[in-house]
Amino acid sequence: MSKRPYPSDPILVIDDEQAILLSIDTTLQLAGMNNVLTCSDSRQVMTIIKQRPPSVVLLDLNMPHIDGEEILEQINVFNQHIPIIIITGRIDAETAVECMKCGAFDYIVKPVDENRLIASVKKSLQYGALHHENQALKQQLREGSLKYPEAFSSIITNSPKMLRLFDYVESVAKTAEPVLIRGETGTGKELIARAIHRVSGNSGEFVAVNVAGLDDNIFSDTLFGHAKGAFTSADANRLGLIERAADGTLFLDEIGDLSPFSQIKLLRLLQEKEYMPLGQDSNRTSTARIITSTHLDLWDLQQKELFRQDLHYRLRTHRIVLPALRERKEDLGLLVDHFVQCAAETLKKKKPRLPEELILLLETYSFPGNIRELQAMVFDAIAQNDNGILSLGVFRKHISRTQQDETMHHKSEPGKGIPITFADPLPTIKQATRMLVEEAMHRSGNNQSTAAALLGISQQALSKRLKNME
Repeated sequence: MSKRPYPSDPILVIDDEQAILLSIDTTLQLAGMNNVLTCSDSRQVMTIIKQRPPSVVLLDLNMPHIDGEEILEQINVFNQHIPIIIITGRIDAETAVECMKCGAFDYIVKPVDENRLIASVKKSLQYGALHHENQALKQQLREGSLKYPEAFSSIITNSPKMLRLFDYVESVAKTAEPVLIRGETGTGKELIARAIHRVSGNSGEFVAVNVAGLDDNIFSDTLFGHAKGAFTSADANRLGLIERAADGTLFLDEIGDLSPFSQIKLLRLLQEKEYMPLGQDSNRTSTARIITSTHLDLWDLQQKELFRQDLHYRLRTHRIVLPALRERKEDLGLLVDHFVQCAAETLKKKKPRLPEELILLLETYSFPGNIRELQAMVFDAIAQNDNGILSLGVFRKHISRTQQDETMHHKSEPGKGIPITFADPLPTIKQATRMLVEEAMHRSGNNQSTAAALLGISQQALSKRLKNME
């Protein structure tokens, strides 16, 4: 099976000395960069570039026919966003400064140090990828329409916030850089990761793993695999998930729970695109695109020294923050209808009619468990339903129980309670009660049954209070 070319656009090396071309080509190939073109005749350079624009150019300054400085100028006129690394034997600061002023990305002195060369090429590839991403993002925002709507078919939404995220996903999906997806539990982080994979066009698999709770050895074995005899029970070679996701996407869920030692191994994988299966002494090159997700605040973990700063910055090249369900309540109707249909089919029941008050009731609730919680509520209601119209009782009981649990949780934490900002001067009990009732009626659209549920009292008790307020 032929290897996928990396990078997708070639690295062009220009030097009149064949020995140097061979040395640089070999160094890059061993570093996993197998898409390399070499050119020893400076007169052919622009023809090659115009036929297939390279991702990076490595350019010698001292060449016959056309010197490197003139070629540098010609390339910049053709496309100023191609990163150009100057390679030369001139060891003076003035030459370096002049090359940088003329648009060179970096400057390496002969004899070329292999580590310096690889680091410079990788940095320039990242620069090029980010430029392409920015251009694609600008174009996407100008057009304001999705090119791959089918990639998002599993996400039920009409929310402007979500549609803007879809635009961003399409803009960054085709780059090879990592993506960090952050959002509360139940907001659909894996669905977004799968959408990124679909839009990317990568030929390999989408492979997902939850890394929360994996100790260092299990993490290494799960991701990198092992060779036969690597440890006592290793009876055969085992492929890691990275190899399974070759030319595809590896999705690491709950990355915020990763142990410090595993963070170091993941950082090396991201930086060098290399890994080593347990029991082997040679590195392998990864072609998997890495997407991670978390419900935790990595900035907070970083400040507490529980998450590496360098890994955090590496993971968040592209960052997506998913809104909670309470921030996209315009989707409640669509989601409820979808889950009712799914639940009825799964439980082999006739789809019931929805009461008019249901969406109004749900709009008053904060959904700490987000879409996953809503789905569970609907399935429970369908399971208990025997009538032509869906009962509100299951939803009210769930909301009431959750609110009571939250109240008890706040009481159990000293110094904490349900946050309320009191006016100054402090209102009387009668005034506070009136404000609570008025707010509940406002949030429920003047539906007494829903307002009573919000206040945790019976409808009769609320009716009595409303009469007394007249």
